[in-house]
Amino acid sequence: MTGMTDVTDVTATTPVLFLVAWTALVTAAVCFGRALWQFLAGGVRAVWRGLGPWQTGTGDQRIPLVGPGEPAHPGYWWRQMRVDAWTASGYGMRVIWTAFSDPWVDRISQNLLHGRRPRGKRGATPATRFLLVVLVAPGTVAGALVGAVLATVLLAAVLAVFALLLALVWLGCAAAVPLLRGAESGWALARGVRVKCPYPGCYRPVPLAVHRCPNCRAQHGSLRPGRYGVLWHACACGHRLPTTRLAGRGGLTALCPHCDRHLPATVGSTRVVHAPLVGGTSSGKTMLMAAMVEGLHAWARRGDLQVAYASDDDRRDANDLRQELNSTGWAHATTGGQPRALMLTVTRGRRRRLLYLYDPMGESVSEADRVRAQQYLAHADGVVLVADVLADPKVRGRLGAEDTARAGAARPSAQGPWDTYQRLTGELAALTGRRGRLSAATVVTKRDVLDQLVSLPVPGARIDTWLEEIGLGSLVRALGHDFRAARYWAVSAHAATGTGPLESEQRRAAEPVLWLLAASGLGTGALLGPDGGGIGKQRRRGLRPGTEHEKRYTPA
Repeated sequence: MTGMTDVTDVTATTPVLFLVAWTALVTAAVCFGRALWQFLAGGVRAVWRGLGPWQTGTGDQRIPLVGPGEPAHPGYWWRQMRVDAWTASGYGMRVIWTAFSDPWVDRISQNLLHGRRPRGKRGATPATRFLLVVLVAPGTVAGALVGAVLATVLLAAVLAVFALLLALVWLGCAAAVPLLRGAESGWALARGVRVKCPYPGCYRPVPLAVHRCPNCRAQHGSLRPGRYGVLWHACACGHRLPTTRLAGRGGLTALCPHCDRHLPATVGSTRVVHAPLVGGTSSGKTMLMAAMVEGLHAWARRGDLQVAYASDDDRRDANDLRQELNSTGWAHATTGGQPRALMLTVTRGRRRRLLYLYDPMGESVSEADRVRAQQYLAHADGVVLVADVLADPKVRGRLGAEDTARAGAARPSAQGPWDTYQRLTGELAALTGRRGRLSAATVVTKRDVLDQLVSLPVPGARIDTWLEEIGLGSLVRALGHDFRAARYWAVSAHAATGTGPLESEQRRAAEPVLWLLAASGLGTGALLGPDGGGIGKQRRRGLRPGTEHEKRYTPA
């Protein structure tokens, strides 16, 4: 009895086992024969299409509009890379299960379960329809389901690897931003590049200039490695803008972010030397500045320097001043409040400096409050003290009648050099906080007149000693005490400018500027004589000064 029962049970379960085995066989055939690869290929194609659009000019609602602040698209690595990866991955998964739903479930499986072939053609006989429903439909549904699951798992694994690669790219870009910024900042710090606005009413530091797109003229205030791009920014017009000086950012038009005025092309790559000329009204500042500019060009003609105007405005201002001196022999008094710097690039060897020459009106140093308002003094790397000794009461008291007439014809300043210095020095310390680290080049002007005076000794090779002899020893002692280094010249701006200038006097007029440039490391000290390059060895009052190598001016 027991044996017969076992035989009966085996006989009863044999059809079920056969159906299960057959269904598993059909499932494997459907899954690995077609469904898995169809789902996987569709998912991969969907992910690839989802990373698009691949046609130029096609819109994409995932890309945000350019905001009102910076006219540039955010960098692809900053946000769009993650958005594209997420949306493309989700699209690929949806395509797999959409394909499983239709056609595999809604059409193929429904047709088989209703006794029709996959394409919808009804079975010819009841037996055929029965076989389709019993033997084909279950395995087909299961095969499609298993194929969809396996395709999802495989695609998810591939996308996980892809996400890891994207994460590495994002981390690389995120690390590159501070590295590139730090490299530029370190390079600027090592070369002493500190950008300041040269325009009156501003004079503010410019940590990053505003750059103008050459295509649409849009102004970019954050053109550096960051959220808008690592190596370049994509302007709203589509034009690419380099983010670093090495990539060519210096070729773009730069504007001051505070006053929206043009900055020199070399402003972000060249160390700036600020050299204000300080003196009373009619002390000869403007003519001295013109003589200095002519002198720099005279040194350039000898091949010792390369000199160029930083902008067309600087060239135009210098030409206007030159024409005025050629036609009248005098320069009109400086007016108009705070001065705009006259900017020149001075190159010697492989080093270059951007020179800012400030010519303020004489009234700016007549009172302490006015000196305090000269904000450009806060950036001074050195001071050119323009000394009209004929304006000093002690000096005027030593002149005879004829010399007094000659001195009056020279239009002496209303303020002597000692009074100018006293009003300058206290406010300069408050503005800069580093007066003791600055150099002071003192230039005695109107030397052509001084050489004609019989009541005073003739200015010789030691101008500081000559100043002491005529009663300005307190000025010499104060300069030696208050500044890191002090040096003295006597110049005839008349002989260096106008028609028929003396080139030797032009070069002499440029020596104070060359001395200040040498203090910045340009290497122009060698042009001044044996001690010209020893800026760091220049003495305070009481140590041996550098040799002046002055020669007496001879009228042309």
